[in-house]
Order: sequence, then structure tokens, then C-alpha cells
Amino acid sequence: METIDAVIVGGGLAGLAAGYRLASAGRQVILLERGDAPGSKNVSGGRIYVEPLRRYLPEIVAEAPFERHVVKEMLAILDKEGSVLLEHSSAQWHKEPYMSHTVLRARFDSWLSEKAMEKGCFVIPRRKVDDLLWENGRVAGVKAGGEEVRARIVIACDGALSFMAEKAGLRSSPPKPADYAVAMKEIYRLDPSTIEDRFGLEAGEGAACLFAGAVTKGMFGGGFLYTNSDTLSVGLVIGVEALMGQTAEASHQLMEAFTARPEVLRWTKGAELKEYAAHVIPEAGIGGISRLYTDNMLVAGDAAGFALNLGLTVRGMEFAMASGVLAAEVADEAITRDDTSARFLSLYEKKLKETFVLQDMETFRHSREVLDNPRLLTVYPKFVCELLQRLFTVDGGPKASLYRTAKEVAKRYVLTWEGFKDFLTFRKM
Repeated sequence: METIDAVIVGGGLAGLAAGYRLASAGRQVILLERGDAPGSKNVSGGRIYVEPLRRYLPEIVAEAPFERHVVKEMLAILDKEGSVLLEHSSAQWHKEPYMSHTVLRARFDSWLSEKAMEKGCFVIPRRKVDDLLWENGRVAGVKAGGEEVRARIVIACDGALSFMAEKAGLRSSPPKPADYAVAMKEIYRLDPSTIEDRFGLEAGEGAACLFAGAVTKGMFGGGFLYTNSDTLSVGLVIGVEALMGQTAEASHQLMEAFTARPEVLRWTKGAELKEYAAHVIPEAGIGGISRLYTDNMLVAGDAAGFALNLGLTVRGMEFAMASGVLAAEVADEAITRDDTSARFLSLYEKKLKETFVLQDMETFRHSREVLDNPRLLTVYPKFVCELLQRLFTVDGGPKASLYRTAKEVAKRYVLTWEGFKDFLTFRKM
């Protein structure tokens, strides 16, 4: 096979964005996806923040088949036998341009694949890449199904456990369990009007809810719920390292316990369970980012470790698409200059540092350290739930003042030496 301009490994958002942009520039590019089709294996929550993407893919943002624009944020803090639901909405979120949308990846990725192919990108599904192709110590393409695909540049977008980045020596081997989490998701079919009535939404509007506390049994992670057009995406994210040390319950048992909670059942009541899926996601933050380039090769999306968990928001899809576009732009320029060396491809990292991708990850570089604190999942949910229960309860005896009640509960949970140390850590966010 003759040498083509670029081969992209992986048909997720990073790979499809890179293929779309490279093909738009007139480059000959092949995208290899091991699933039955782009999106068939991509099962993120999912929610995408589109505002950061408008400068990179404005036409895609304008036309994409999103599910609902999010106008309502909810946070459920759960203890074993109690819960607190916080809800926030803003008039600004009801107006275009919308900040974020819920998305079903099978639908969205399939659509984006069609857009990339319209531009001239050859998307080839059911093609597993087995290895990198080397020539004179430099990446020269990939090996897939017994065939060699020679390319001037390889862009690795093959997911959180990137085999390509590992083969190129750009990431540690074996992967560290502490750097990853398992995301489990169920999709429930529900009539659109029922979704809107149940969540207090108008047609086309959506809600997002994060669950923190007892649902993960003290392990790093949390739960989520997103409203789609006619379905609900409900799931858990739990750290791999935490699960490896868990002997009492398997991950599917945790998921069953979560969806059986009344705080979840109130939303899924009467809905039909249609799908179940699970996959691995990066959770290390900026400390888990791989080396991003070598001679003739770039790494983007989850494969590079571009994901950010802030507790209240979880981001990854916009990082994937932006990094895919930037990888394509640098690859296009490298091919034009006939210089695909690591020295020139280092421009990719420089460009990322000038964007929200690495700037946000740098700003919140301590987020994982803060969220790793087990007291966030055990002590603080107990504090919030007990405080509100005591404040709202009226029994047969005299009621203490609100200040005295709050002080008593706080002294038990947060006005402690451990609480002071937590405060010092929280400032890093």
C-alpha cells in the first residue's frame, strides 16, 4: 500500500474530529475503528460543553444531533438513610447559544462519522489495529488485520488504555489503576412529555444530576443522571483502584443498589431499561497526561489523558474534540513542511497550552487530590443530612435554637482537626 498522509486509530470524538479537519484540508486520511461503527463502543454519560468548541468546529456545534440543552443542574447528597437535593437554574441557560447538551454517543458519533466521510475521510469499522509499523526507529504507520497501512503521521485516539501510546513509549506500562475509573451506565426509555413533567422542563430542555456520598460505599466516584430526548442515562463512576480493593460487593451490585435508591427511582419510575454498558475512563488529571508526540505520531483525547473531574462537573468530550482538531492542524502543517519530526510536532503541545484543554487541567491540577478524600463521600454527606434533619424536625420536646443545633452537628463532623486539614486542601481547587 502506498503511503497516505495520515492514519487515525480510534473512531471516538478525538479521532472523528481529527479526521474531519484533516479531510477538510484535502489530506488523504484513513480512520480505523475496531467497533462495528463509530459510536458503537462509546458509552460516556454523556454531556458535552459546547461553548469551548465553537472556535474549533462551529459548523459541527451548530448542526449536531444533541439530545437536550441543559437548563437545570442538580446535586444529590446521599447518606445511608437520608438525602439532600440541591437544584439550580439560570435564565442565561435558557437562551442560545446554549452552554451544554446531553448526548447519546452512538447517535452523535455516527453522525460525526458521516460528516467526516463527506469531507473525504475513509472511516473503516471492524478493523482492529494490532501494532505500530516502524521504519528506521520511527513510526511509519500501523499494522491491522495482517495488513500494513503506511502513513506520514499516525494520530492515536484509541481510548483511555491507549495501546498505541504504550507501543510508542509515550505512556507508562502497565497502566496505574489509580489513574482510571470504571463508568457504568443504564439507559431507560421514557416518554419525552413525562421527562419534561417529571423534571420541570419545557420541550428540548434538559437536566443533569450528580450523586455524591453513600452510593459508592466510601470509594472514589459518584453517580450521574442525564435527560435525553426520550431516555434517561443513569450511572456510576468508581475508581479502578478502589474497586480492586473491594471484596464486599462487585461493581454490578453497587449499580443495582444505586438505581434502587428512592432518590433515583423517583426519576426512573415507569421507565423501561433498554441498555447497559461499561467502560474505562481516565481520572488522573494533568498528572496522567501521556507524552503527546514522537516522530510521525500524535496522541489525542482519552488516549492522551484529557479528562477533568471537578466533582460538580465532569469534562472530557470537548477536550477530545478540541485536541483532535489541534492534532489535525499540526499534522497538516507538518505534512506541508515535509517535517513530521518530534521537534516540529511539539507544536501540538504548545498549541494545547494556549487553549482551555491544558489551561483548565493546569488550573485544577489538584482536583484528584481533593476528590480522593474519603471524608467527602462519608463524613460530609452525613453532616449535611443530619444538620438538615435536625433543623427541620419538630418533636415532643422543646426545640433548641437553630444556632445551637447547627453548632452541635458541626462539632461532630467538621469543626475538628480533620475538618481544618480538609479546608486547607479544599483551597487548592
